[in-house]
Amino acid sequence: MHSNDELGGRPGSGMGSDGDVDALAVLVADAEGAADAARAAQIREVRVLAAAGVLAEKQAVGASEKVKAREMALRGIAAELAGVFVATDRTLQRRIDEARDLVENYPVTMAAWEAGRIVRGHVRVIQEVGCLVPAEDRAEFERVAVERCEGETPNRVRDALRMLAERMHPRPFTERHEEAAAGRCVRVQAGADGMSDLIATLPTVIADGIVDRLTRQAREIITARAQADVAGAADAAGAPEARADAPDARTDANGGAPHADTTICDGSSFVDDARTIDQVRADVFSDLLLAGTPALDPTAAGDGNGTLGAIRAHVQVAVSALTLMGQDDGPADLAGRSPIDAAAARELAGNTPSWDRLLTHPVTGTVLECDSYRPTAAMVRLLRARDRHCRFPGCRQPAIRCELDHTIAASDGGATHVCNLANLCKRHHDVKHHTRWHVRQLPGGRLIWTSPTGRIYREDAPPPLVAFTVTEPPGGNRRHSALNASLTGSVAVARPAHSAPPF
Repeated sequence: MHSNDELGGRPGSGMGSDGDVDALAVLVADAEGAADAARAAQIREVRVLAAAGVLAEKQAVGASEKVKAREMALRGIAAELAGVFVATDRTLQRRIDEARDLVENYPVTMAAWEAGRIVRGHVRVIQEVGCLVPAEDRAEFERVAVERCEGETPNRVRDALRMLAERMHPRPFTERHEEAAAGRCVRVQAGADGMSDLIATLPTVIADGIVDRLTRQAREIITARAQADVAGAADAAGAPEARADAPDARTDANGGAPHADTTICDGSSFVDDARTIDQVRADVFSDLLLAGTPALDPTAAGDGNGTLGAIRAHVQVAVSALTLMGQDDGPADLAGRSPIDAAAARELAGNTPSWDRLLTHPVTGTVLECDSYRPTAAMVRLLRARDRHCRFPGCRQPAIRCELDHTIAASDGGATHVCNLANLCKRHHDVKHHTRWHVRQLPGGRLIWTSPTGRIYREDAPPPLVAFTVTEPPGGNRRHSALNASLTGSVAVARPAHSAPPF
């Protein structure tokens, strides 16, 4: 028998003993079995979702408006499966389309996946890049792609497969880029702690140009800040030779403007400014979008400014009266998105031209009444406050972008009243009217949805995220219960350029 020293397995060497190697071999075998089981489950899921897409098309056969009928059938099936997969119906509809595309248009890839030659990551790359290849050349593309994927990680083969697809594409890249640029868009993805990602899909040269300009502007601000700090230190020291150099630094920091010395010393925007370049870049980006004027404004006439520069962003915020008065630092609610901090809510409150008062139930928090000091569509405002988002199961589309739906159609005698109205986004409004989904409304805004297969989904009116509890003071005086209210309003968001962020 060999000792650990003879095998190179000395304690602390990291090589382990024979027993460790045997244990590792067992783990590797278990991992292989787990990987095989996971692959089989993934392939089964893809085929189930593809079959759901085929069923939707089958249901639409013979319909007068085939395209719309198929879309409605697919939405209904996606909504049904969403309850099983615990996902939104939008997500399921996208996965159904992807699964059907994979099964029907990438048979070589599916066969290689089922045989264990490639993994799910390879399949995603092949499907993502393969859309560039014409259908008549796709089989050859798949064959070469699978060969290149074997033994390599998905990330390593992505660029090679993209180059392969580009070489096999019959249309010039410039022509395809022009079509792709037509799909440019901006979207918001909510995150944690009151933050969100603003994602812009743009031509690469535009995106790189934006980042470059933001970076150069941020560096100018940081450079000017450093020069201002030097000038301020020189003034504090009172050194004559330092003061002789200070005006140049101040002038540079203010772009050569007159009275630069006064600006830096008496009203510098760099006081207590310790932002990183990423933070400055984000703040400049926000200032330019919120307060800047577009370079191209079709509404401009002659030498005058157009209306685009005067447009300001609007958001709907619910905040407690105690938070506004500074007696509570609980978060406010940005409707349809996420909480925002109390300081930001107070700043928005100070700039908004109008507020709506929401009276809520002291126990459940349900919105009972909404009033305003100026004429308004009170019913719409109440329903937006009550619903906050689309009332279809799983949907989070903000109510301000939804449509009011009569639970019992007006043509069937349904009343135009809050007890018979609910906010539905355009997508789910269509699902309600064009599929076999049914809904009834109970008191308090509770919706009971029934899917085509009979599944029941209960949608309660969402409780406000800003909740209050009333603490009875000594002596039973409940006068403070009148503070059981919150405020909501549409706020015009704008900050002066080069200002530090309020949040």
